[in-house]
Amino acid sequence: MFITVTGGSGSGKSAFAEQKIVEFGEGKRLYVATMMCYDEESRRRVERHRRMRSDKRFETLECYTDLAHADIPKDSVVLLECLSNLTANELFSPGGAGKATEEAIRCGLMHLKELARDVCVVTNEIFSDGMEYDPETRYYMEVLGNINRYLAEISDACYEVVYGIALRIK
Repeated sequence: MFITVTGGSGSGKSAFAEQKIVEFGEGKRLYVATMMCYDEESRRRVERHRRMRSDKRFETLECYTDLAHADIPKDSVVLLECLSNLTANELFSPGGAGKATEEAIRCGLMHLKELARDVCVVTNEIFSDGMEYDPETRYYMEVLGNINRYLAEISDACYEVVYGIALRIK
């Protein structure tokens, strides 16, 4: 099974995605972490997520770029958290894919799909605030939007989490 979970910040999407992984049953559970810690706020967020999944038997694999070459055990159960961070890392980090970000992430998602028994990918809903952004941010949003559409296309099921309530949209 390949599942996409999206939602806004603080929507409950991470807790929902972790529960989906638990529902997949036994097997090696791998949490693919994509968030680079730059400041105290990001370190607190990472620590909160670690506490949330502490009793769920996840092994953590930090993967900030190049998902296509991540060491994914065959038939594992994978939670990728989150595609929005991975996209930013690929676009803007030294050693990231840069202009080839969409293709790099598509290859990485297929890598997960080919090796893992079950996959749940978390991404963010960042497109509905109606704000005007600088060109670099608009480019990031365009790339993430393209990747999210591809993700939905290859997924067996897609959920949007709003106020802690998961709505199945595919």
